[in-house]
Amino acid sequence: MSFFLDAALLDELAARARATPRRRCHHNLHAGPAELAHRLLVAIEPDSYVRPHRHLDPSKAETIIVLRGRLGTLIFNADGSVGEARVMAAGAAVIGYNIPPGVFHSIVALDSGTLFVEAKAGPYAVPVEAEWGAWAPAEGEAGVAAYLESLRRSLPA
Repeated sequence: MSFFLDAALLDELAARARATPRRRCHHNLHAGPAELAHRLLVAIEPDSYVRPHRHLDPSKAETIIVLRGRLGTLIFNADGSVGEARVMAAGAAVIGYNIPPGVFHSIVALDSGTLFVEAKAGPYAVPVEAEWGAWAPAEGEAGVAAYLESLRRSLPA
């Protein structure tokens, strides 16, 4: 069934993200977890933590395009140091990214109501231990707030 991606859908998704404990939520544009191309709308709030990770499956490049708000993107070296940090925003000089498989990365919402489109190959697979940045705290662990703030400070002004 076809439908349009309109302002009402984005507003609803942003409101749902603000109301969830993880401070983010998504709306699938693909039929289900087994579909070979995953496409989703994601709403994320500034206090949401996306642990640095990589996708080891050689078919799982990840593409993000910002629709609203601003999103900080961090690319990490193998030791956990920040190799590159950029700010992406709808209508700005940088509106998104394409991260190849095997590259550690994370995102940080910089504005409330930030929304983006994400695409990567399916089917969904639960990340294995080697896909997480061992230098970064896991979601829910002590130190997440301080680490998230350090990521924010790594971004250009």
